[in-house]
Formats: sequence, structure tokens, C-alpha cells
Amino acid sequence: MMRFLSAAALLIAAPAAAQAPAGAGPAETVLTVPGPRAPLAGTLLAPPGAAAVVVIIPGSGPTDRDGNNPPGGIRAQPYKLLAEGLAARGIASVRIDKRGLFGSAAAIPDPNAVTIADYAADARAWAGAAARATGRKCAWIAGHSEGGLVALAAMASPAPEICGLILLATPGRRMGLVIRDQLRANPANALLLPQAEAALTKLEAGQRVDVEGQHPAVQQLFNPALQGYWINLLAQDPAAEIARVTAPVLIVQGGRDLQVSEGDARALAAAQPAARLVLLPQANHVLKPVGPTRDSNIAAYRDPALPLDPALVPAIADFVRQAR
Repeated sequence: MMRFLSAAALLIAAPAAAQAPAGAGPAETVLTVPGPRAPLAGTLLAPPGAAAVVVIIPGSGPTDRDGNNPPGGIRAQPYKLLAEGLAARGIASVRIDKRGLFGSAAAIPDPNAVTIADYAADARAWAGAAARATGRKCAWIAGHSEGGLVALAAMASPAPEICGLILLATPGRRMGLVIRDQLRANPANALLLPQAEAALTKLEAGQRVDVEGQHPAVQQLFNPALQGYWINLLAQDPAAEIARVTAPVLIVQGGRDLQVSEGDARALAAAQPAARLVLLPQANHVLKPVGPTRDSNIAAYRDPALPLDPALVPAIADFVRQAR
């Protein structure tokens, strides 16, 4: 699975966090929920007496439950750091592997044969499982990047198991516009832009693209095996989706994000005026504070020791405590 950089019964669960011994630290436990052919796997990190629980939905491509993307060279582990930060503030979390990948690899035979609706159904299942495992009535869904589109889709039908949404670096426009901006922002893409933009236009129309003989980067980005997913992804309209959400929503966006812009966050907030918008001026796409240069920004994608933006965890923790 090589894309851009970017309610089922619980099978295995930790005891509810409230049952942990006094003075105990957060307990880390493997969770699973049923998948199409085999279970989906995740990790519950639960402090004693957790005030709330958050399910972290990964971004695009082969991104694992910790937020790493091995083929893309991303080793920043932002989801693991987020889980640990929330636990320190008394909030449990479940971070997951998407169907067909990593611990959830056996769930489907082809990890590319998925839709946003498939991932959204999994998110609802994880919300129910997380709530039961921690003794809560519902769980919060935190979607990062493309995972934010999944979080929005999870609310397309009634979902009492979901308390509300936390959208982290989530596109506020259709993905075709976002991808065009990403490609145009890098001068090295000048030679492939005409081919890439023509391919996007055709995929947006629901048509597959013959990439044979095109620039190798275009062939990789729009690999025929991925085009079904691309067509589905490009059809998503996040502003329209968020406008229909009645649950509480937190929108968090970094000012130094090379992949999703502050304009995207503001578009989401404009479509859902009841949402809370938090801007982190120095945070990049993997939610870490970086300098103004592109080199320092990209270096943060490979640095697991670099902490998250210091305002991120408090913003999420305060939101879920106040809104519950």
C-alpha cells in the first residue's frame, strides 16, 4: 500500500482501567475487534480510572499504530507519543493498525481493496471496544490526516459509541485540491505535474488511468492497484461531512504542516461553527514543533525522540474532559 505521504464485539480486552490497583501506572494491553476475515489489532493504554478514552485513526498508506510509515521512512511515532501524553493526563487511548496492515494484516487479503466507508465501520467498532474496555459510555475518535476523513465518515450514520471527533491535520477540501497543492509546493515535481494533474482529473471523474510510460513517480503514486481507492478517496467532501456532525468536534492544525494547510482547518471550522479550532503555529504534519526550513521539517518525520508540540496533548485532554 503506497499512497501519498502523507460495531463488533470485543474479542480481547484489558480489565476496565478503574479496576487497576491504586498507584498503578498506565496498563498497555492488546485489543482486537472482528475484521472481515480475521481480527483487527490495536493497543490500549489505560491509566487507572481513565476519565475518557480516545481511538487514534492512522493517516494514509502503510502507517502503523504508532504513527510510523516504514516504506515512507517515517519513524516519528506521533501516535505512541500522543497515547503516552494522554495517559499522563488520565485519558486512555487505543491506537490501531488498519485492516490489511501490520497486526491487522490477515483481516483482508488485499490491503488496497478498501474504501473510506470500510475504515469508518472499523472506527465505529473500535469506539465500542474502547468504551467497553475502559468502562466508558463512548469513545472519542481522533483521526490524523486521511484518518480525519475516516473519523468524519464514521459519523455519517448514528454512532452512539462515539463521543465526538478530534481532527488532527485533516484536509478541509476535496483531496484532489490538497494533492495538487502538495505536488506544486515542491519545485522538483515540475516535470511530472502535467501528467499527475491529468491523472487526478480523470480519477476525480471516477475513471481509471493508464500510467504506463509516464513519469516513474506518477506510476508509483497512481499505481493501478491503488486507483480504486483513489477514486473513492477523491470523492470525499470533508466540509460537507463535518457540517452534518452534531457531536463535539476539535480541529487541530499545525502552522508548518507541508501536507495540510491552515486553510483546510479553517474551512472545516467554517463548515461547522460549533467546532473548536486550535492552531499550533510551529507544528508540522507529524505534530512536532519544527523550524521554518523544509529540511528541519522533513527531519522531524524521522525523529522519534523529538517530542510532540507541547500544546497538543493539553488541547486534546482539556477538550475531552470539558465536552464529556
